[in-house]
Amino acid sequence: MCRTIVLDAATPDDHKELMRRIAAAQDKAAFAALFGHFGPRVKAYLMRSGSTPESAEELAQEAMVMVWRKAESFDPAQASVSTWIFTIARNKRIDAYRRMNRPDLDENDPALVPDGPTAPDTAYAEGQVSTAIREAVATLPDEQAEMLKKAFFEDKAHSEIAAETGLPLGTVKSRLRLAIGRMRKQLKEFEE
Repeated sequence: MCRTIVLDAATPDDHKELMRRIAAAQDKAAFAALFGHFGPRVKAYLMRSGSTPESAEELAQEAMVMVWRKAESFDPAQASVSTWIFTIARNKRIDAYRRMNRPDLDENDPALVPDGPTAPDTAYAEGQVSTAIREAVATLPDEQAEMLKKAFFEDKAHSEIAAETGLPLGTVKSRLRLAIGRMRKQLKEFEE
């Protein structure tokens, strides 16, 4: 037999009982009683937290809907019913604040407009540079070419290369410096 709970004088045990009934049987009367008690309090809390009355009303309703949907996940050993509900409301407010402060995308922003096709002369020049780089890397001693590939093509840190190859960090750095110096000499014609 279900007893009627009057929430004006409700105790935390009464709140737990309502949550148990909501979780176990999706008891609408229990939810209505819980909503009637906590709805206005959650709205007042949200308004004190800086929400407008309209926003607070909407967020309070969203929080209470979440209480209905997630009632089975409530654990009385973790928190009281009021703490759990107010935490949900606080999280809803944080989410709304983040959404509100996220800038809208401007469809005409040049950063979002895809680049047009590459001009033939640019594509040709890029191909020449690419070929020259490959040829310059091929002329490097193997140990320098290996360091260069790991650092620039595999995007590895110098310390990571040293650990991977078993070489001292200073050796890795000096081989890279020598390789870059040689590459710079061979690619001098492409410098602007």
